Amino acid sequence: MATGSRPIPEAHAFPRRTPPHQINDLLKLQKTIQQISSTLDLELLIDRIAEGITCFFGSVESAIYLRDDSGESMVLAGACGCKLPEKGKKLRIGEEGIVGHVALTGKMHYAPNVERDPYYVRVEEAIRSEVGIPLDSNEKLFGVLAVSHPEIDGFSAQQLQLLRVLSGHIAVAVENARRFEEKRLENQRMSDDVAEARLIQQALLPNSSLIVPGFFATGSWAPAGLVGGDWYDYIPLDNGRWGFVLADVSGKGMAAALLMSATRGTLRYLAQNFSSPAEVLTRLNRHLLRDFPGGRFVTMVYGVLDPATRTFSFANAGHLWPLVSNGGSARFVETAAGLPLGLTDTEFSECGVTLSEGSRVVLYSDGITEAMNDREEEYGSARLAQRILQSNTSTDEIVADVRKFAGGKKMSDDATVVIIGAR
Repeated sequence: MATGSRPIPEAHAFPRRTPPHQINDLLKLQKTIQQISSTLDLELLIDRIAEGITCFFGSVESAIYLRDDSGESMVLAGACGCKLPEKGKKLRIGEEGIVGHVALTGKMHYAPNVERDPYYVRVEEAIRSEVGIPLDSNEKLFGVLAVSHPEIDGFSAQQLQLLRVLSGHIAVAVENARRFEEKRLENQRMSDDVAEARLIQQALLPNSSLIVPGFFATGSWAPAGLVGGDWYDYIPLDNGRWGFVLADVSGKGMAAALLMSATRGTLRYLAQNFSSPAEVLTRLNRHLLRDFPGGRFVTMVYGVLDPATRTFSFANAGHLWPLVSNGGSARFVETAAGLPLGLTDTEFSECGVTLSEGSRVVLYSDGITEAMNDREEEYGSARLAQRILQSNTSTDEIVADVRKFAGGKKMSDDATVVIIGAR
């Protein structure tokens, strides 16, 4: 051997080349994985899996079974083949078929000859061999992949290995689709619940304007979402009197709507049994302190209109001051005491105004005065006062003016307004 020459390596020292047919199988496997992973529609995904496996191996029948809600059976969710049973067929875990056996053990089971397999249940005469592979997530089995062949020992060791690799990708794809479907259904149920809650909440509001001798009342309610924490009400009392309330429950959404409904019922009972607005709010506050969850509260104006004396007496629980217009002027009327309801045991004071012909009392929520435009300016109480001085301004027009001021942006808070007018 010449100096510096290197020995010729033995044949086994060279890297082994992957046979062309294996390369082709791997490429087909990659394509199949891409196809089955391209959708989150569970039913479509399972159909694609069954079709993809059938195309991949040829002359086979494939099926996906998923565990049912009871946990006792596997349900056929999708299949591709000649005479496979329809979707929905059940196999009891541990009792029926290779699928039931795999679901019980959590391990792959291959029957080279189904006639000699103790677990196989005859489905089709043409089937000679079958393999069942568990599908699991976080070590919890949720499904079984079953693949059948018309020949005895129809799957080579390499094909079984490819099926195991493929089943891992199938498990991930199916579990992702299952979670997506569960989330979609949950969101749909929530959406339906919220839509129904909105209808119920709307039904709790007055469905028309109120006309009483010498007076009228009208209101508008524009929640920021499908449901809200604002509400207003007209409550018939004795001797021709009427109670009026406009309130704002802290928070938004379903929680605020539920608390609003509970508060409304209690207020209506108290209003019809106690004449003084201050006493009604005092008693209501004690109820809410006992029943409300911590951190929740309600701001509220509650007043009583007496058409006989043409007076409107009210108490205020931390709410925005009522606006009273009389002729060419408008003023905000405050009471001496009144914290929001549900915070602490407290007392409330009353204030009364006499309403001559043309006078109006405006009750409103902060969604009106705190609405902001693109320049971060608030609509404000001054604009509301100017608006109410315009002849015959309605509550709908006030809400529309607030929305116009905000430049069409989505309202960030519920906007509610009530006008009590003297004729």
